Amino acid sequence: MAALITKKNLLTLLLLGLLAGSLPSYTKAQNCGCASDQCCSQWGYCGTGNDYCGTGCQQGPCIASPPPNDVSVADIVTQEFFNGIIDQADASCAGKNFYTRAAFLEALTAFDNFGRIGSVDDSKREIAAFFGNVAHETGLFCYIEEIDGASKDYCDETNTQYPCNPNKGYYGRGPIQLSWNFNYGPAGNSIGFDGLNSPETVANDPVIAFKTGLWYWMRSVRPVVSQGFGATIRAINGALECDGGNPATVQKRVEYYTEFCNQLGVAPGDNLTC
Repeated sequence: MAALITKKNLLTLLLLGLLAGSLPSYTKAQNCGCASDQCCSQWGYCGTGNDYCGTGCQQGPCIASPPPNDVSVADIVTQEFFNGIIDQADASCAGKNFYTRAAFLEALTAFDNFGRIGSVDDSKREIAAFFGNVAHETGLFCYIEEIDGASKDYCDETNTQYPCNPNKGYYGRGPIQLSWNFNYGPAGNSIGFDGLNSPETVANDPVIAFKTGLWYWMRSVRPVVSQGFGATIRAINGALECDGGNPATVQKRVEYYTEFCNQLGVAPGDNLTC
């Protein structure tokens, strides 16, 4: 893999927040600086309806997530499955001694709904989609950090909620290659590390690394999983790859996804590309 792909820009991320679907039940209203009948969205804006009260809603009359199914992700992501990915990485790869199934499973305890929505086949497709994208982002678990990432500027200075530390770099790290200050800040707040002042934690702690991947997935990718694998690519790197941006990398992600679906014994479904 010649280079790791960075995350989409802030505008695309904000638009993604408008994709959450409708669900039937509501949680208790709280105060988030919004009116009592409004939700505080995952992006920090007040409003009503699915765009504000759906996935990622912070406070207010948030729409509750559907109950998880009985799938055991650990039984699907077996050591054999995990080794089948990482064993393809060269022995010299930094990620070879960093990423482990044990670290993934420990990180998973903080995201117990991952891979557990819908039918068993839905669960398998989501797991295959996660690892399909991760396999591409990390070069089959070879890379921990983005190639030449330190030379690139991932500071959105217009984002005053998560101001950049001028001595830190917010380039891609971890299984999803978390990038930008507006991702490191809230990821750190949610997971429990100083994302703005110690972003390198993602490259030093494999459990934190997997937690950032799962955090990004649950916040920005899970809402569109049901739309097909192509929608997950768009949610992760659509600004650079989709709509003809880089069809070769899109195809590589699809190849990993379909391979993992085959291993898990599930049909990949429709809408594989973007």
